[in-house]
Amino acid sequence: MTAPAAGDERTTVAVGYDGSEAAQAAVRWAAEYAAAGGYRLRVVHAWVWPIFTKKLGPVKGVEGSGLRYAAEVVLAEGVDLARADVAAAHGRPARGRAATAAAESGPVATAASESESGVEGVMETGLPAAVLRDAARNARLLVVSSRGLGGVLGHVAGSVCLDLAGSSPCPLVVIRRLRSPGQAAGPVVVGIDGTSRSSAALAAAVRLAGMLGTALQIVHIDQTRGGTREGHGRHGPLRGQELLDHTLEEARNLAPELSISGVLREGHAASKELLAAAAEAEVLVIGTHNREGGPGNTVTAILNKARGNVLITR
Repeated sequence: MTAPAAGDERTTVAVGYDGSEAAQAAVRWAAEYAAAGGYRLRVVHAWVWPIFTKKLGPVKGVEGSGLRYAAEVVLAEGVDLARADVAAAHGRPARGRAATAAAESGPVATAASESESGVEGVMETGLPAAVLRDAARNARLLVVSSRGLGGVLGHVAGSVCLDLAGSSPCPLVVIRRLRSPGQAAGPVVVGIDGTSRSSAALAAAVRLAGMLGTALQIVHIDQTRGGTREGHGRHGPLRGQELLDHTLEEARNLAPELSISGVLREGHAASKELLAAAAEAEVLVIGTHNREGGPGNTVTAILNKARGNVLITR
């Protein structure tokens, strides 16, 4: 895949598409986000068939056949959907028909149509997680559905999400549900724990709440169950209500125009408490430990059990 042009880094949102309903939801969410932020949108299709067979071309005498053609049509469909959603978000009609272009002339997304719509299509050979990592290496955000991500490999989609949760080169959004048309966005909920990853999660949550025009709720899970700071000294790490109050002040300094609230919960199972706090959230924002060490137990548990959308920061 061609590297982004100089000065174009982190201005693109990448989204995985495989033709499934779940992937369509991911494209719609990514298009709304890209339109709100003025970002380009890259629709990515992982083409797995060349890994398994060399019979990729058309069937002799059958027009519009072959695995390559089918993959190009899937990608074109995703690009069309993205263009329509971006255009709708901007209040203008969509221009161009990528699916027609694919049917008539093969590969989609000409330079002209890309520049007009801000949407490009990319099809790369490989397993979904690897293809999406490559496509998102200079992206602001990678958006995927909670399942799908590869068609014939749909039964291992959970593994793909978990792989990307620990290895994505940029923040990852996992989409599980969309709002109904006309429905107001729920709050953005962010979990903080006082570690360095909390700052990235908070900044991402503030930015997202502002873009969506919704409220921000900061949640801290106090796992000390009423324990004191005794023995930690005046300069020990903040905990409990002190940490929550400090973070609320930080968030209000970052975005005084936002409606911001805080919730302190107790319990040893951070994932359970965060999911409960984010039951009606538009997005639950959490941080991961590091991209080489895997997503961690809390992130894994949340991805396995979340009913809503999850943003995992870096």
